[in-house]
Amino acid sequence: MIARPRSEVTEEAIRLLVDRFYARIRRDATLRPVFAAAIADDAWPAHLEKMYAFWSSVMLTSGRYKGDPVSVHRAVAGIEPPKFGNWLDIFEATARELFSPALATAFVDKAKRIAESLKLGLAFHSPTPEIWAELPPRAIPQTTLR
Repeated sequence: MIARPRSEVTEEAIRLLVDRFYARIRRDATLRPVFAAAIADDAWPAHLEKMYAFWSSVMLTSGRYKGDPVSVHRAVAGIEPPKFGNWLDIFEATARELFSPALATAFVDKAKRIAESLKLGLAFHSPTPEIWAELPPRAIPQTTLR
């Protein structure tokens, strides 16, 4: 029996998306090494709890997430602009598999905005801002360009 796509944002739907998405991330040849280096096997339950809270805050405005994603991601080795595309592709495929077209689009649109915001934050603090050259010129602080 095929489950009907979900059409409502609920905590349960968020948990399903996060669980399925990160299971795929952990199997992905490109992203697995980045995540494996950043998150120990025994730290995944805590990471998933943070991601449930994050997406609850984003989609339900619950205010459950307390954190600074830019600072956290600045400490992760191996984050490069092309990997955001991989991340978004997996996220979008997962959302479209689980949710109605309208709900999947709502999640994907938020994910794209979050990815752009995170890329801007990483570029701003990067010792090598030129790797973020795909960003609009005004997004990279001129004082960091050499």
